[in-house]
Amino acid sequence: MKLTFLGKGGSDSGGCPSLFATDRDSYVVQGWQTNRPETVEIPHLLLGFCEPDTYIGTAMADTGRGTFTLSGRPISEADTLRQLNLASDETVVEVPKRERTFYGAASAAR
Repeated sequence: MKLTFLGKGGSDSGGCPSLFATDRDSYVVQGWQTNRPETVEIPHLLLGFCEPDTYIGTAMADTGRGTFTLSGRPISEADTLRQLNLASDETVVEVPKRERTFYGAASAAR
C-alpha cells in the first residue's frame, strides 16, 4: 500500500499521531495505542488534515480530553509499516475515506 503523508500533531515523539491517504481510497491513521489493537487514540486536530471534501468514515468517540478514539483494520504489512515512523506507544489502522455530501442550503438573508 502506498501512503501519502497529510499531516501530524499532538506529540513531540516519533512521527506523532499522523494521517495518511492510501492508494486504496482509504486513510491510514497513526495514533496512540489503546487496550484494543484495532483502536487508536488521536488528537482532534488530526481530522483537519483530511483531503478536501472527505472525512474519516468510521465512528469516533470523544474522550473528553481533546482526543478521539476510532477503530479500523490494524496494519501489519511490513511494506506499509516501513513507510512510517512509529513511536513506542503508537500503532496504525486503516479506515474508510468517505466523500462529504451537502444536504442543505444556507439560510436566506432576511
